Amino acid sequence: MELKKVKTEKELQDAYKVRFTVFVEEQGVPEDLEIDDLEQEALHFIGYVEEEPVAASRMRFVDGYAKMERICVLQSQRGKGFGRDILLFMEGIAKEKAMDKSKLNAQTRAEAFYQSLGYETISGEFMDAGIPHVTMTKSL
Repeated sequence: MELKKVKTEKELQDAYKVRFTVFVEEQGVPEDLEIDDLEQEALHFIGYVEEEPVAASRMRFVDGYAKMERICVLQSQRGKGFGRDILLFMEGIAKEKAMDKSKLNAQTRAEAFYQSLGYETISGEFMDAGIPHVTMTKSL
């Protein structure tokens, strides 16, 4: 997978397309919650396989954390390490920006995945867009 920090409108639209497919179509997140008023302040990331967009995410800087958000991989591309790859890519960018810790709100079904990458759960379970989540952090 080729990973990029989004720089063009086409790359941004590709990222939104992956996010829409995963979160809205697959998981039933309301469209108005998926694309929100924080898009402009976020750094966006896109992953391509043979020029087809297959993974996406965004990152914001909030309260001293690199906040990893909207991390997703198309269902047909899961199990290939792309989720890990895009998250590690984001962490590398965060370190370049002198950030020393990251935070994310993980769907509970993905909690073990994030734990395997060094994230620790720091909250109880809560609902976000009708899906159970926990907050997790990691020192970078």
